[in-house]
Amino acid sequence: MRVNSSAPLSGPVAVEVKVGEKQKNWSTTPSHIVHHFGTSGLAVAVATAVTHPLDVLKVRLQMQFVGQKGPLNGMGRLFLQILKKEGPKSLYLGLTPALTRSILYGGLRLGLYEPSKYACDWAFGSTNILVKIASGAFAGATATALTNPTEVLKVRLQMNSSMKQSGSIAEMRRLISEEGIRALWKGVGPAMARAAALTASQLATYDESKRILIRWTPLEEGFHLHLISSAVAGTMSTLITAPVDMVKTRLMLQRESRKVGSYKNGFHCAYQVVCTEGPRALYKGGFAVFARLGPQSTITFILCEKLRELAGLNAI
Repeated sequence: MRVNSSAPLSGPVAVEVKVGEKQKNWSTTPSHIVHHFGTSGLAVAVATAVTHPLDVLKVRLQMQFVGQKGPLNGMGRLFLQILKKEGPKSLYLGLTPALTRSILYGGLRLGLYEPSKYACDWAFGSTNILVKIASGAFAGATATALTNPTEVLKVRLQMNSSMKQSGSIAEMRRLISEEGIRALWKGVGPAMARAAALTASQLATYDESKRILIRWTPLEEGFHLHLISSAVAGTMSTLITAPVDMVKTRLMLQRESRKVGSYKNGFHCAYQVVCTEGPRALYKGGFAVFARLGPQSTITFILCEKLRELAGLNAI
């Protein structure tokens, strides 16, 4: 449809032009793509480095009393046990694959959200909350499918302090030789489901929280808006993803679960956990998930927004 440049813009035409401007802003020049995905990956990597000890605690908590019921250790007690038996360095087990995954997975997860949202905007003429959820789910699932091997290596190293001497490359070689190349994609189904739920809840909540706060409060783009929106996003994503995260961890650590045999898939794992350990077991490590995901979401979004500003990109 052609628009007379001398006529004033109003009504639907103005919206069409605004949408077009958004699409133009998300260009496909090499420098823009590098800045777009690079700022996302760097922000997630920094947040991961800061919160990695909490991730180690989360994995250890999720693997307590596999296949049986029992009094669970709290995060504080487990923290002291690890320090006493394995030393402070054990809190950074699996850091190398975690950072590698953060740059790749984080860059893709956050980076694919905007183009997915704009594609839906172009196709359907809308960026409502359902579009944001769908865009986040697509971005998260795609990123995880591509980077699952680094997640498998990370949780293996986090569970076994004896592996820290050999390192990530040696563990990957051992894993492939003993269990085959497919072992690197163990738990990819629940991992994709978790990433889809995480990214959909986290990014859609953050995006929508910003929109609501800008509309109904005096807040504008800046630190305080990003802080409040990221805190809301971290809380929402924790509630939704904690059970899926626990199932994903169990599947990736099948050898630690020999007492109950091999899990066939994510649904079978969840069923076995509920039957043998009780429904509350789905939230094992739930507080550690929140303690990690809350600060990680805040650091990620605040840093990512600042890096995007410095790179000349629009806010998320």
